[in-house]
Amino acid sequence: MMALQLSLQQPDGRHRAVLARHRVARWVRAALAVPGEITVRIVDEAEGRELNRDYRDKDYATNVLTFDYAQEPVVSADLVLCAPVVAREAAERGLALADHYAHLLVHGTLHAQGWDHETSTADAEAMEAEEVRILARLGVGNPYAGDRV
Repeated sequence: MMALQLSLQQPDGRHRAVLARHRVARWVRAALAVPGEITVRIVDEAEGRELNRDYRDKDYATNVLTFDYAQEPVVSADLVLCAPVVAREAAERGLALADHYAHLLVHGTLHAQGWDHETSTADAEAMEAEEVRILARLGVGNPYAGDRV
């Protein structure tokens, strides 16, 4: 696995047991193709909404935001996860909270390396396949399996 300098910020500690440092590092490392300097910040709904509004012009809290600063030679990024949104989504989809966090951290880490699912259907399918492959290595099931219509 890739070298990782990780800063983990959990101001209210809401999911501290699920987001143990060693687990977060494992999930992020699994998605890194080059060494990384990643900050993972867990926020409440108000901060998540504010960041999404200010940086994406979307006035709601989303599950994960990726702020990527450099991709080479070292990935440098902030990953911001909104704890209430993540918990709600996990419950609605019948997913283990840890598995959903693993998926979102893999997803955000891929974004930090230039992967993008909003550019085309082909890009979305490629990113989804990469997420599923990484998650399988981590022992996490396919998070998209229930999304098929």
